[in-house]
Amino acid sequence: MCLAVPGRVLSVVETDGTRMAEVDFGGVRKDVCLEYVPDATVGEYVIVHVGFAIQRLDEESAIRTLAGFARLGLLNEEFGERGTP
Repeated sequence: MCLAVPGRVLSVVETDGTRMAEVDFGGVRKDVCLEYVPDATVGEYVIVHVGFAIQRLDEESAIRTLAGFARLGLLNEEFGERGTP
């Protein structure tokens, strides 16, 4: 399954002319492209689909969504055993 999952931006860098971020998904960290949400900043939550941040999300909604995904086991399916918030 390939979900759009909320995650918190931990850092932002430019790599080869592309704005990238390290994003935390409840304990799993992944590199994510910020080209569709170029003004996302450290500490904000974004929704990520197949390695691209596609939308900002408020913290309360992100945490609630991550908890729901974890409860349904969807984070484990998407990221493996560490995918629990």
